[in-house]
This record gives sequence, C-alpha cells and structure tokens, in this order.
Amino acid sequence: MQTLNAMKRLLIIILSISCSTVLLAQKETPPVGGTPKNFVLPEKTSFSLENGLNIVLVPYGSLPKVTVSVVVKTGNIHEGDDQVWLSDIMADLMQEGTITKSAQEVSIAAANMGGSVNVNVGLNQTSASGEVLSEFGADLISLLADVIQNPKFPKEELPRLINDRKRQLSVQMSRPQSLASEKFNEIIYGDDNAYGDIYPTEEMLDSYAIEDVISFYSENFGAKRTTVYVAGVFDQKKMKTAVTKAFEEWTGGPEVSYKVPEVSAHPGVEILDRPGAVQSTIMMGLPVVDPSHDDYIPLSITNYLLGGSFSSRITSNIREDKGYTYSPFSTVNTRYGAATWYESADVTTDVTGPSLKEISYEINKLRSEVPTDEELEGIKNYRAGVFVLQNSSPGGIIGQLSFLDLHGLEDTYLTNYVKSIYAVTPEQVREMTEKYLDYEKMTIVVVGDKKVIDQQIEDYQNEIEEF
Repeated sequence: MQTLNAMKRLLIIILSISCSTVLLAQKETPPVGGTPKNFVLPEKTSFSLENGLNIVLVPYGSLPKVTVSVVVKTGNIHEGDDQVWLSDIMADLMQEGTITKSAQEVSIAAANMGGSVNVNVGLNQTSASGEVLSEFGADLISLLADVIQNPKFPKEELPRLINDRKRQLSVQMSRPQSLASEKFNEIIYGDDNAYGDIYPTEEMLDSYAIEDVISFYSENFGAKRTTVYVAGVFDQKKMKTAVTKAFEEWTGGPEVSYKVPEVSAHPGVEILDRPGAVQSTIMMGLPVVDPSHDDYIPLSITNYLLGGSFSSRITSNIREDKGYTYSPFSTVNTRYGAATWYESADVTTDVTGPSLKEISYEINKLRSEVPTDEELEGIKNYRAGVFVLQNSSPGGIIGQLSFLDLHGLEDTYLTNYVKSIYAVTPEQVREMTEKYLDYEKMTIVVVGDKKVIDQQIEDYQNEIEEF
C-alpha cells in the first residue's frame, strides 16, 4: 500500500510539472516592466546641537524597527604617512568596550534590544551603527553614544588586534588584485596620502602603541564632525530628546577638514612580476569627476554601458565573445574630491595583450560612435532599478543621506536621480567617453608573468596607435 501511494504521489508530481511546462510554453513573452519612478524622500527632521552635532530623523517603513548610525567625518584620510590602518585599529579597539561597559556587556545590551552594534572605518567616514526593535530606539542611541564618546581603548587587547590586522594584510598581499590596486592608486594619487597609500607594512603595524590610537581619536573625533541618523519607525519627540541628552555634553572637537590630493593622468604601463602566474590581473584607468560635478551622473551611466554591468560592452566582448576572463568590471570610484574610473579583469596570461587591446577598442568605439537608444534604455532601466532597491530599507536611506552630506549634495540629487538618469542621451554618453575616458592617458597596471606578457604589452602599445 505504501509503495502504491508513493507511486501515486510521483505520478501527480510528474503531471503537475508537465502541465506547468505546457502552460509556460503557451504563454507569450512577459510584458516589459514599468519605468521606475523618482525616489520620494520621506519627510525628515534635521537640527543641530550647540556643540555642532547634526541630527537627521527620517520616519520610514512600517516594520517596528529603527536604524541608528553615528557618522563621524574622519577615517583613513586623517592618517599620517606612517599611520596606515591606524584608524582601523582604533575602530577595532572601540568595539572592545567603553569606560562603563565591557565588550561583552555592549554586545548583550544590543542583543537584548534585538540587534547589534558595529563600528566601521572608511576613507572619509567612521560610523557606529545598529538596528533594533522600535521600542528600544532611545536605548540604542544611548549605547552608541557611549561607544563613540567613551571608548576604553584597552591596552591589553592591542597586540591581538594588531596580529589580526597582520593576518589580513598577509592575505591581501597574496592576492594579485590587491597588488594591482595598491600600485594603481599609488601612481594616481601618490604615496604620501591615504588615497594612494592603502596598505601598511607589518613593521608599521607593529610600531603602533595605545598612545597613538588615543591621540588619533582625540585629534579627529568630536561633535562638529558628527551626524546622527535615525531611520525607521520611532516616536520623533522621544528620539529627539534621546539624541539631545546623549550627545549635548560631547566636546565640539575639530572642524570638518579633508586634505584631498591633487590628481592628474599618468599614462603608462607598470608590470608587477609574478613568475609562473597562469593569469594576469589588469587594472587600467584615470582620474575623473566626483559626484559634486554636473557630469557625474551622465559619466556613471556611460560607465555602466561601457563596462560596469553584466550586459556592458567590455564584458560582452572579453567575457562572452572572446572568453578571456570570467568577471571583468569597471567603476567610477567616488573618492571625495578625487574620483577615478578604472576597468579591472583577471585574464588568461597568453591573452593579456589582446585583452588590453579589446578594452581600448571598446573605449575608442564609444568615443566616436553614439550608442543606440535601445542599448542605452536598457542600461538606464537597470541603473534606475538598482537605485530604487538601494533605497528600500532604513539603512539604505541613511547610506544615501550620508553620501549626500559627504559630497555636499542637496536632497534633490536623490529625488531627481531617476529623472536625471533617463535624461541622459546617447550623444551625452559619447561625449562623456570622449571627454573623460582617453585610453592613451590611462595608467595601466598588470600583475602577471613578466617574461610571458612583456612582448604582448609591447604589441598592444604598437597596435593601439592604429586605432
């Protein structure tokens, strides 16, 4: 009987699959999706405390959760020449407890609210963030304020954290992508600033004392550089009171100040030898405009069409058509005040030169030929859809608002973004490529087997003169 029942169930499954297959075959091609609408920024409340700290409250969504992020405008940008990753180690130590709470107590307090606390460092910003149930929003504010204002910086934890960072460094330096990125940024930005000097040495890490960490914190943290973002479902009056109480006594600290390196194109090819490597890692690019410039959105759409999406031209060429690489990509790296565009790809060693040629060919073609309306429309739909998804959570909203604040942009940048995307014309794409993406001015870094790729690079340099 059990065998018979099993056979019946199997027969039903087979019939169901067959019917579904027939129905799918009978259906026509699904209709084209609707055009994404402009993003509507929820009505937000912004105010400042007397010490200079800014607060932004954004009611968003219906789930009873709230996200809080305390963003301080400091990070790797403020490290000295011999202090690479010092701010990262500072952030590691900030998660080791406060003057009043151990690391475990901070963790338990956040967990009891239904969330956790994280401290992250970037080039220009350091953030302490958490997401909890709405009823604990005020408590999360208090906890984050303690983490940011009262770090204990336990000296006994420093050797362990430095060793962790040394292991991370060892892993990074074993990867050709990291080596290419390090050399590319050093050439573009110079090696006397955080934009160009992105990895420390082990000796540098070993030299850091707890006094260095405390000094970095004291010199770079304070209310004047800080914005507290709150997004989600919360009582606005209670949250305003909680933020004010938690941060009003904090010292003002230093003014916002970024020392941005001056950049210019450095054309040429740099080969980093990896004897016996079966792949070459290619990175080629040059300085471009950052998000504060009117050309940024048209340039970013140009990037997505050229190499920044799966259906882009460079990807279709060297991945789909030629089979040279699996995962090429290009991007506009939006570093504050000094952005770059670059294409990166891991290619088989014996097609290193041909890969460079095809990338340059696609750039050159777009500099002289206008793309079709149909091709550009697909790219714009893709980018607009991604933008909508980026704004579909409280954390996403905070990320966008923090991006605006860093680059000095108005809210209209967000609310008009989709409209701005669809306003980009095929001729603008060609103009952006011609204006900013001259392959003859690009820095090219290749990590690979020098004895195999030397002649290929020379052949490439000779061939592009014929474009």
